[in-house]
Amino acid sequence: MSIDREALSQFKRVLVIKHGAFGDVIMAQGAMQDIRESFPNAEIQVLTEPAFVKIWNRCPFVDGAITDTREPRWRIDLMLQLRSKLRAFSPDYVVDLQNSSRTAFYRSLLLPGPKWSFIKDAKKADSEFPKSMPSLERKYGQLKKSGLQHEHARRPDIQWFANDVSEILKEAKVGAPLVTLVPGCSHEKRRWPYYAELAQALLDDGYEVATVPGPDEVEAFSQIPGKTLTGGSFLNWFDLAGVLRVSDFVIGNDTGPTHVASHLDRPGLALYGGHSSVAAASITARNLDAIDVPVLADLSVETVLQAVRERLPIN
Repeated sequence: MSIDREALSQFKRVLVIKHGAFGDVIMAQGAMQDIRESFPNAEIQVLTEPAFVKIWNRCPFVDGAITDTREPRWRIDLMLQLRSKLRAFSPDYVVDLQNSSRTAFYRSLLLPGPKWSFIKDAKKADSEFPKSMPSLERKYGQLKKSGLQHEHARRPDIQWFANDVSEILKEAKVGAPLVTLVPGCSHEKRRWPYYAELAQALLDDGYEVATVPGPDEVEAFSQIPGKTLTGGSFLNWFDLAGVLRVSDFVIGNDTGPTHVASHLDRPGLALYGGHSSVAAASITARNLDAIDVPVLADLSVETVLQAVRERLPIN
């Protein structure tokens, strides 16, 4: 439902629903800036998973986060507890950026009173904004149709997300020009297996190479040539973003940190293996390109290196 812009300033409490995952939370930041500008006088809270509360608490466009552990919907007692939590906030407008069957359930049974911005039947191919549509375009279209600001939805600005990591880089003796590798991913099939060979080739070209493993990946990727940046154990999200922000080039899998690099406007390359759509992921929204092949393991080091050298001449 479209609402007059002047009327938007009258709303006092706005709930935004964005459960996850990490890359999706990052891509939602442009929409969040638009939502803040749409509701300048409102308290804005985000309903999210516990894992992302720290991100939302740092986000400059919202006032805080409400946790949702996404319990089974047949657990009526837990659904009633969540309803009580949401009604204690008492939003008068809800923006559903998750657009899932779960949030449709919330709309019908937990918070039927407020006005909602949502995508109807987003999983259906004939939906106005289907899941196959590029993620940023879907957010843009939803906000526009709802009468909300939408100029930032296609280009999230997440400079606020990155820490100053000069001390981390100094301690690790990382110089420039820096190529940062993101070899990990929570999905095994999305991991390109040849980062060690690529790292050595980049070192031979004269570049500084650093790897940024996740908390469960430090040992697995410790044998990749170059520097392994852990900050003592592993980099938190904000330090990792700081490393990506100062990198001259980023190469990564289809994973959250690669989205961070893209929306920090860093040059780089995302490696896809036919498991998902590059366009739908909106990972090439800025200065990051992608290679998409049917089988990721068949993507050769030579092919990746050639694509890198076309944008990053031999040092």
